[in-house]
Amino acid sequence: MRRTARTPRTSRKKRSSLANRAIAASAALILGGGGLVAVNVYASAGEGPSGSPPTTRAQNTGRQMSTIDCPDAGNELPDVPEQARPEVDRELAAMDTQITDAYRQFADRKEQISQDPGLAENAVLGPLRNKRTASLDRIGIAIGRAGERPAGIEGLAGCSLRADDSASGNPGGDTGDGGSGDGGQDDGQGQDQGQNQGQGDDQGQGGNQGQGDDQGQGDNQGNGQDPGQGQGGQGGNGPEPSDFVDIQSVQPNVQRPRQRRGASRGTFTTDCGRNENGKFNPDNVIVAPGVSNGAHHMHDYIGNQANDAFASDDDLANGATTCRNQGDRSTYYWPVLRLQNGQDEADVNADGGGKDQNVGEIQTPSQVTLKFVGSPVSRVTAMPRFLRIITGDAKAFTNGDANANASWSCTGFEDRQLKDKYPICPEGSQVVRTFAFQNCWDGQNTDSANHRTHVAFAQPNGRCPNGFRAVPQLVQRIVYDVPPGPGFAVDSFPEQLHKPITDHGDFINVFDQRLMKKMVRCINDGRRCR
Repeated sequence: MRRTARTPRTSRKKRSSLANRAIAASAALILGGGGLVAVNVYASAGEGPSGSPPTTRAQNTGRQMSTIDCPDAGNELPDVPEQARPEVDRELAAMDTQITDAYRQFADRKEQISQDPGLAENAVLGPLRNKRTASLDRIGIAIGRAGERPAGIEGLAGCSLRADDSASGNPGGDTGDGGSGDGGQDDGQGQDQGQNQGQGDDQGQGGNQGQGDDQGQGDNQGNGQDPGQGQGGQGGNGPEPSDFVDIQSVQPNVQRPRQRRGASRGTFTTDCGRNENGKFNPDNVIVAPGVSNGAHHMHDYIGNQANDAFASDDDLANGATTCRNQGDRSTYYWPVLRLQNGQDEADVNADGGGKDQNVGEIQTPSQVTLKFVGSPVSRVTAMPRFLRIITGDAKAFTNGDANANASWSCTGFEDRQLKDKYPICPEGSQVVRTFAFQNCWDGQNTDSANHRTHVAFAQPNGRCPNGFRAVPQLVQRIVYDVPPGPGFAVDSFPEQLHKPITDHGDFINVFDQRLMKKMVRCINDGRRCR
């Protein structure tokens, strides 16, 4: 059955004032035996001056260049004044499109570039740097009108080519800039908490996802044959065989949080379906408001049906919902998962689909569970209406895994969670992807300039950082009935090569006041409610 991708509108009601495109990276995660360890983020290779020669991560090693690596400009921007955010939003989204276009140029000429490295500078990196310089200049001017122009912003223009280490015989190695190195201190904002989702009512609380260093071990090479699509996936840009691992070769690594006196042990589950009605678009109203195809990949949507790039808070408040309880008009969305089986979807020639190298048959989940859980150490307080939360990082392959927060597993094996590999499930077992969203709120803001600093994860002891309060934590579990083997991938920005570490989820709270109060009472009273 073919599904029709919805065509984004080019104009609509005045959109709400939203935060800028930046995705901050405050800490990185490494996979250590039995727990998560915070480490310093590795700098992107493209962070040199814009006039410097192009560099590659695999220079002089003979490895094939696989993608384009650019500094995440939004990551490096200071706080953006409210009045400058709309223009900054548009320019940051334009820079994403510039990278996408440059990646297409690179992919089309990959063989030529391997023979003539100078072609990369002349045909790809040079023109990209010029466009990024112009966009960064406009960002600087916009911020300068309302405050002080950020210094050194032009240094973010340069990009580089890099190899995909995981495709070069590095099973179990990190995918991205982070993921290894010496310890550092987590500032409480990184995606390092609540990753033991889907194991019971008291899951998803605190830093308890011990994703041991067994990740990537076993027969991820031997079982990684790509079913008829070659070594680069159906779209020619991923996934690779080394992006998969047999879940049976992974050791149990989930640790449940210790419940302390005063914990809020209840749960509240909302049923919003599985996107049976096929609502898709390549927008992201949180990250790129007012920009069609701001995500460059297709999202599944459940809950609020008014969500597109142009949706205002009023639009969401008045939108229809697929949620069984009509008091929940929240919007829940994530990148679609596709079979790499050569089958075309209706979006094969559309933005977000084939035009952005996202191809294959979109899979409707067999099950979606949306569960809100409490704090292991305290009571929770109500979320504010229109609170926006992003968990995970759509650019984690090139940004590093500071904000990566997807867990991959298989039914029957959910005590074994993967972060940077897709699971190969045995016959009769289904693929599971899980997100535990941030569970602490700053008590003031429904969004922030980088979409992250207004919320945080609890610290390892279960308590929120200073100045934050505990709120119900959304734990989202999505199950797929796909053929056993490595023939699937999530949609991604083209240059992110469909890596599992780029998985991410988005949530906007549009619960009405009555239902939110019911949720909080239920969780604090230790009951299980729907």
